[in-house]
Amino acid sequence: MTVVVWIVEGTWPACVDAARAHAADRSDIVLVHVADEELAAIAHGAFAGLLGRGHPAQDPGSRVEQLAAESAQRLLQQAADRLGLPCTRLAATGRIEREVIAAAQDADLLIVARDGDRSRLGPHSLGPHSRFVIDHAPCPVLLVWPESAPDLSSIPAPPPHPPHPPHHR
Repeated sequence: MTVVVWIVEGTWPACVDAARAHAADRSDIVLVHVADEELAAIAHGAFAGLLGRGHPAQDPGSRVEQLAAESAQRLLQQAADRLGLPCTRLAATGRIEREVIAAAQDADLLIVARDGDRSRLGPHSLGPHSRFVIDHAPCPVLLVWPESAPDLSSIPAPPPHPPHPPHHR
């Protein structure tokens, strides 16, 4: 059984704990972190637009890429340490949601944490990346709360319904 665990800043501990709790003893666990390709591209573009393309050594986009890679490696190491089981660590860069889907292509389970509004139950508890991943996952998904789930009282009241028209016979 292959279990892919999506490692995201702020929510990864819950995913790692879920992997430890739900993965079979002989599971292949893959920890996946994806750096957004747009961050470095924005820095490259801003530099080129402001200072021109004549000074590539001063381009902050390269430094952003380096910092993102170092951060990903640290985060994956922390996740592996918390997991305490043999695992594979995968650091990718690209469109976040598509890279996660690609990593889960041959998986038997994908573990994802809620990353939106976690103060109440409902669809807004999923951010756009996690919503896409859940909707397009090529395998079963275990969706976890990064902390305790909100109380059921956080569900909004149902909308008022108009009265039913009388039945005529």
